[in-house]
Amino acid sequence: MNLVAGAIGGNAAGKASPTFDLGTLGNTISGLVGGGVLGQLIPLVLPALATAVQGGGFSVGSILTNLIAGGAGGAILTAIIGAVKNKAA
Repeated sequence: MNLVAGAIGGNAAGKASPTFDLGTLGNTISGLVGGGVLGQLIPLVLPALATAVQGGGFSVGSILTNLIAGGAGGAILTAIIGAVKNKAA
């Protein structure tokens, strides 16, 4: 879930601002990485979420949290990479 949401977030961030756009493939890759990383960090920050997932109490709330975290991670990493790339050019 985090990877897919990250890819979508990365593409959304890239298309929303030409400053951050890395092209479709670049947006997707940076979104996948950002979504995957933030998706791994959220359970460390929010232990209750990790407990719910491991305990079988997998709810709609935890799914939405993962999707939002993955999308935000993808968008954030795409924006950072795009800004650095354009500043260097």
